[in-house]
Amino acid sequence: MDPKGKVAIVTGGGSGIGRATALALASAGAAVVVADVDEEGGRETVRLVEDKGGRAAFVAVDVTRWEDLERMVAFAEETFGGLDILHNNAGVTTGRPRFPETPRQQWERTLNVDLWSVIAGVQVAVPAMRRRGGGVIVNTASLAGIIGYQPDPVYCAAKHGVVGLTRSLVFLKDEANIRVNCVCPGVVDTPLVYRGLQDLEGLEAEQWRAYLQNMPKLRPEEVAEAVMTFVRDDSLAGEAMGLLPGSAPRLIPPPIQLQRDPSQRLR
Repeated sequence: MDPKGKVAIVTGGGSGIGRATALALASAGAAVVVADVDEEGGRETVRLVEDKGGRAAFVAVDVTRWEDLERMVAFAEETFGGLDILHNNAGVTTGRPRFPETPRQQWERTLNVDLWSVIAGVQVAVPAMRRRGGGVIVNTASLAGIIGYQPDPVYCAAKHGVVGLTRSLVFLKDEANIRVNCVCPGVVDTPLVYRGLQDLEGLEAEQWRAYLQNMPKLRPEEVAEAVMTFVRDDSLAGEAMGLLPGSAPRLIPPPIQLQRDPSQRLR
């Protein structure tokens, strides 16, 4: 899909990967709805887009609320005339204490933001995209959605869910001309990475801060480039793209692929 003249929504567009993607989409000629619970950050992204001559508008959205997601899609249609591209990007980490000591409300929030909102976001976007004759959905997963991630098991479970959902929606390409893919970055230099430090104290906080500062990290713009690849390449559907610092992006196939003769019954 050529982004020029299209309408995009980016959730979590007020900072980090979402802001970088909003700027990339706008630079390619798309009108961008910046959706975020952070109004200050979201409006700043809109300003940055407009300063570069692009078109953008902000809508305040809590992605864990169904009515907010419906309002978000309606806002895109009313403001720019439709919806062609959705980047389901909003995300959080679980924080401390680590599961299974994590309070229930805390890990439920991780599942709601990182997985439920992606499922719901797809569901509210598809009818609008059908009205446009098709579209593209790119979900932000993580390398933690491909491998185990001991520092945050609930985050890992949510991102595995995003990867599984993405791969399972490949049928939408044939049925509705809607392609669903996901990016799976390693550690990205965004505010989210450092937010968990606020739950730490003393020596542990110092050690983690030093570790994060010295480890190789992706730039948000590198993830945005991967998102744009999925937007532009009409052949890609149901794919997960892995991103690591210093390495070329690559599609990650499922660990196993089962093929069955459709004439055989399951026993």
